[in-house]
Order: sequence, then structure tokens, then C-alpha cells
Amino acid sequence: MLNKNHAQAGQNIFMSSVTGLANLLALIAAFFGGPILWKYTIVYVRTLTFQTYGDGLIGLASVTWYGLSFLLVFFVARASVGTALIFGGLAIITRFM
Repeated sequence: MLNKNHAQAGQNIFMSSVTGLANLLALIAAFFGGPILWKYTIVYVRTLTFQTYGDGLIGLASVTWYGLSFLLVFFVARASVGTALIFGGLAIITRFM
């Protein structure tokens, strides 16, 4: 019973550390990658907005896409880093078992 609780506590610490590290690295990726994604895609967003809705919503679409660019980079990076850390941790654990 004690060994099972001890192992589960260690696993919880590992998972919370992976989550924290994945969030931190995703925030850094969003900080650097968000503006780059926005820069290379804003022309398409503005063109599509103008063709579909006219020129009245171009400003709102630009600001909205700016925020969505950061969120897109953040969540993709968090999912990727979290998955890589979990598989990397499991590979290290199974190697020493």
C-alpha cells in the first residue's frame, strides 16, 4: 500500500513538472513565434476579410488574428512539448527498469 502511494506521488510530481515545463516552453515559443506567424499570414486575413465583409472589419480582423496567432502557437507548442517530454521521460524510465 505504501509503495503504491509513493509511486503515485512520484508520478504526480513528474506530470506536474512536465505540465509546468511544457507551459513555460510554449509561452516562450508563442512570444517568439506569434508575431512571425502573424506577419506572414496577416495579408491573407486582411484580403479575405475585405473580400468577404468589406473594409469596415479589417481592423477588428487584424487585432483578432494577432491574438489568435499567439494562441495557436502556444497550444501547438504545448501539445508538442508535453508529448515529447512524456515520451522522453517514459523512455528514460523504461531504460533503467
